[in-house]
Amino acid sequence: MRALWAVSLAVAAGLASARPPNIVLIFADDLGYGDLGSYGHPSSTTPNLDQMAAGGLRFTDFYVPASLCTPSRAALLTGRLPVRMGMYPGVLGPSSQGGLPLEEVTLAEVLAAQGYLTGMAGKWHLGVGPDGAFLPPHQGFHRFLGIPYSHDQGPCQNLTCFPPDTPCHGSCDQDLVAIPLLANLSVEAQPPWLPGLEARYVAFSRDLMSDAQRQGRPFFLYYASHHTHYPQFSGRSFTGHSGRGPFGDALMELDAAVGALMTTLGDLGLLGETLLIFTADNGPETMRMSRGGCSGLLKCGKGTTFEGGVREPALAFWPGHITPGVTHELASSLDLLPTVAALTGASLPNVTLDGVDLSPLLLGTGKSPRHSLFFYPAYPDEVRGVFAIRSGKYKAHFFTQGSAHSDTTPDPACHATNPVTAHEPPLLYDLSEDPGENYNLLDGTTEVSTEALMAMKDLQLLKAQYDAAMTFGPSQMARGEDPALQICCKPGCHPHPACCHCPNHRP
Repeated sequence: MRALWAVSLAVAAGLASARPPNIVLIFADDLGYGDLGSYGHPSSTTPNLDQMAAGGLRFTDFYVPASLCTPSRAALLTGRLPVRMGMYPGVLGPSSQGGLPLEEVTLAEVLAAQGYLTGMAGKWHLGVGPDGAFLPPHQGFHRFLGIPYSHDQGPCQNLTCFPPDTPCHGSCDQDLVAIPLLANLSVEAQPPWLPGLEARYVAFSRDLMSDAQRQGRPFFLYYASHHTHYPQFSGRSFTGHSGRGPFGDALMELDAAVGALMTTLGDLGLLGETLLIFTADNGPETMRMSRGGCSGLLKCGKGTTFEGGVREPALAFWPGHITPGVTHELASSLDLLPTVAALTGASLPNVTLDGVDLSPLLLGTGKSPRHSLFFYPAYPDEVRGVFAIRSGKYKAHFFTQGSAHSDTTPDPACHATNPVTAHEPPLLYDLSEDPGENYNLLDGTTEVSTEALMAMKDLQLLKAQYDAAMTFGPSQMARGEDPALQICCKPGCHPHPACCHCPNHRP
């Protein structure tokens, strides 16, 4: 079925503007490389994302630098490796004293300085801090509607599907306060009614776009959906309708939200003036089996440095500017800040950036300047350094480790029972022939080509140089926890945390 917004594409392409583009950055949660129809899934209902792929540039080799929520999101917004910023190890929680350091410059701050109206809808997960010091309104976003961390970081009885009050499948953090929905720095609901949340985010986004147009300003929308993170939820129009169970229902609602955003842009006449980027924070949580997503032909998933943990679907769409097609060039979420800065004429932050400008690739005037990617584990340290490196078509694993997030897969290398293992020589894969990382070129069973041997030496040298040059920032997670930092709509109430309960009206 043709998406409603698709009818505006020909007009948009013909009216492409020379003014700096609006930016819509859509970030999915725990979405695997093989989960979208355009990436080969046979039963996903993703017509809007599939049409976005057909009308834009679809990346086959797009990566995140870390396969967990917090570090991946920090990298996306700053263009810097998480270890530089201290966004390690693991993820932040509702009681964490740390957060994205305020001296870091976010994409929102870069664009706000250019006169953009900036807004964020969805999952933050980059810290709360005293009086909300780390929240989006203090990180460059003029408007924020969302949950400050993951929606499973609260009691699971507050995760309700349709019909209302039906408990979702799964377990959550029972000893914490209920998750809050924030409007800027104020609690709007605690807990929010999750089946109605995506519609709220879409309405927020429409208002941001309309207000920016009324004000004659460009806008930046960071749409960080909770879909498809476990435990899944979805609204009335999607629950039980995807044909792929709860995961498919959540993905179907995310796809519909993308369609709604595109329709709004079409209605406002802004499709030709807006760059849309879609990707995700890390690979699927395969420990949830059919409720955890699919990494397709790739190895393992969330929590690992194998391809299934760090290679993500990615789409770039800008009618009249981006020629539809598929690219096999290397790219990373780290590259979005410098790319957007180049396209909007914004100044880059005066810091070490790990991203590169992909605008020649997007606009069809050149190739990606990225030649290599560096991957750290969920719990990195300066002694071991980088666990894996991709350079050109080759990828070397110097250390491997499984993860509970990637349990239940047939491959034991993915599982939490697989400890940190050093490899000398490193595991070496030719990803152009073996994207599933099945056949180690250096396993001693086959003759190794001269090219592969040279690649191995180059990767070993690259690791040594990179580790020597990298300085880890002080860990934000090591700052400890303070239960008093958990957001409560009734500060000082008793009994805590059960008294932190201020639900909004359910539609």
